[in-house]
Amino acid sequence: MRKATIILAGATAVSILTTAALAQQNMTGTITKIDRLNGTISIQQTQSGTVGAGSGAIQEFKVTDVNKLEPFHAGDKVNFSAAEGGGTKTITDLKKQ
Repeated sequence: MRKATIILAGATAVSILTTAALAQQNMTGTITKIDRLNGTISIQQTQSGTVGAGSGAIQEFKVTDVNKLEPFHAGDKVNFSAAEGGGTKTITDLKKQ
């Protein structure tokens, strides 16, 4: 029983670390909508690879500081990082390409 608990705890720790690393991964996409009143931005993520590479799904993200959205407009291509906490995706870094 003790071995099973240790193995389960180790697997859980690895899962959490992997999820955190993926959450901070740098991604690229195109801004489709900016809602400055609600502090949200919608980005269509660019698919990686060449075979069947098309457009990804549009995702909506919260922005902690709405003033950082000022230089951005719909149609801008961006590099961004996002974190997820409590079921909400939040932009941690946003730069024009």
